[in-house]
Amino acid sequence: MTAVWVTGLGAVSACGWGVDRLGEQLARGTSAIDPCDRFDVSRHRTSLAGQVPARDHAIESGASTRDQPSWSDRFAVAAAREAFAQAGLSDAAKHPGKPFETGGPRIGLYFASSTGGMFEAERFFAARQGQLEPATRPRLRSLASQETSGPAEAVARACGIRGPVETVSSACASGGLAIGMALDALRADEVDIAIAGGADALCELTYAGFNALRAVDPARCRPFRADRAGMSLGEGAAALVLEQPEQARARGAVRLASLRGAGSSCDASHMTAPQPGGEGPARALDAALADAGVMPAEIAFVNAHGTGTPRNDAAEAKALTRALGDRAATVPITATKAVVGHLLGCAGALEAVATVLALDAGVVPPTSGDGAVDEALDVSLVQGSGCPFDGSCAISLSLAFGGANVALVFERAGAGR
Repeated sequence: MTAVWVTGLGAVSACGWGVDRLGEQLARGTSAIDPCDRFDVSRHRTSLAGQVPARDHAIESGASTRDQPSWSDRFAVAAAREAFAQAGLSDAAKHPGKPFETGGPRIGLYFASSTGGMFEAERFFAARQGQLEPATRPRLRSLASQETSGPAEAVARACGIRGPVETVSSACASGGLAIGMALDALRADEVDIAIAGGADALCELTYAGFNALRAVDPARCRPFRADRAGMSLGEGAAALVLEQPEQARARGAVRLASLRGAGSSCDASHMTAPQPGGEGPARALDAALADAGVMPAEIAFVNAHGTGTPRNDAAEAKALTRALGDRAATVPITATKAVVGHLLGCAGALEAVATVLALDAGVVPPTSGDGAVDEALDVSLVQGSGCPFDGSCAISLSLAFGGANVALVFERAGAGR
């Protein structure tokens, strides 16, 4: 199937506002998971999260919050504007609210979220219960973007996107699925340019829920380590501008990477637990490789889902063995969540951005944290420092509650295809 070009990237994460901040911290392999103060964590069994720092970057300056009442919306708009700016689509990036010219390229938006403006809804409810000081009580307007479609709609308004605007909410696979939908739309010639990604903000509902499941590590998460004890939650946004190659060449865009293929599946097994044998993720991996026209031997590295929970990491390792065969034990693996936490609906999108950054750098970033790798998993986890790689293709894999799985295959720019 036809590959599409990645021409722009945007990101907001615990590393800071902007792709450069994300790339620098991933390369160092240092965690941005620290004590959370978005809400009172003293009522919960853990206290850490990958919380986005206060605005500290130019891409957020000048971005009006009038039409972006939620944190998720603000993250989404900042990431989208950065991606558009890198892609050279200045109408959306430099002139907030200005629509793209009529008769110009057809632009579609495919975005993911799990919680939308849930944090703001929680605060509004707390205010109604008299739990907040009068000066901090939110206005009714804060509920405007409570729905999961809020981030996508905020980006459409801010950037003047008048093509299809679609929201995916399928738990932790949402971001990857949104990118797959954008790929399908470009191949079907429904749009010339697609912006795909996701946004989610920390909220107490999610924090309490995962803590109640005992799925959160009181310390920073340690994916694929023998002593792993759970995930760390995070927040932020990510966006990728994807284009048909002809459209991108015609306007002189620079290719950062190619998205060659996508595949998805469902375990159809359990609400929260993965299939122990990794059958579902393996089907997604097989489908993505077939869609990309790429053999397992061509995969240079894998950006794993890597939550740090005992069952998820074990199932993912078995899925990689099923899909990649004997190479699974030697292909370098990294886990972005060890640096930024688990961004829920946005996780797959942020990890796709991280995968493109690694392909561009020619180095697989190390997985943050210490501890021996679980020998039972038989994976080649990159630790300590980055790992140069041979080859041109990489996989970004996402697994989700309900058994939803998605795999994306990216190719380094200049690989000759």
